[in-house]
Amino acid sequence: MSLTVSPGECVGLLGLNGAGKSTLLAGVAGTLSSVTGSIRLGDRDLSGKPSWHRCRQGLVLVPAGRQLFGDLTVMDNLLVGAHTQKSGSRRKELLEVVYGHFPMLRDKRGQKARELSGGQQQMVAIARGLMAEPRVLMLDEPSEGLAPVIVEQVFEVIGALTREGSLAILLAEQNASAAEICSSSAVLKDGTVSAVARTSADDIADAVFG
Repeated sequence: MSLTVSPGECVGLLGLNGAGKSTLLAGVAGTLSSVTGSIRLGDRDLSGKPSWHRCRQGLVLVPAGRQLFGDLTVMDNLLVGAHTQKSGSRRKELLEVVYGHFPMLRDKRGQKARELSGGQQQMVAIARGLMAEPRVLMLDEPSEGLAPVIVEQVFEVIGALTREGSLAILLAEQNASAAEICSSSAVLKDGTVSAVARTSADDIADAVFG
């Protein structure tokens, strides 16, 4: 399978549970040991590099299930994401950026992550990824387990991040409505990827579930 994601673009990777979406993202992120092929970020070949190296180069994964540190505060979870930032002033700048996208996090910054709702935890997870100042942000099932109104809010933020123009986003979802915020989509089915142009959620749903 082959995919390209450019800055200012959100590419959807859509398919049913078990289609291999999470496996593909983990392979790109470097958290799987047995991966073959080529992974390039700009002019850099990241094939065979460890996950921490890929993260430092700007390739960041927001995993499925959020995977927050439940006993740490929201602020501490965000600062974990900023581990690549040596400058304290830059960390403060990035905090203001994520607060701009998720204003709720400013008010909740002293609260433990496990005390938040599922939607709020997902916002922390995405914000933690942004604290690493990624060039490519990979989101694995960010709508999983969320109420429709919260899914809409999360997708609105992803759309806003795409429109800023500097970030490339790879969005893995089984929710076909994700196609509406994607520049283009690829359907993962039966072990193969078929790329499709910008299209409607109904067309994507037919490709995924048909």
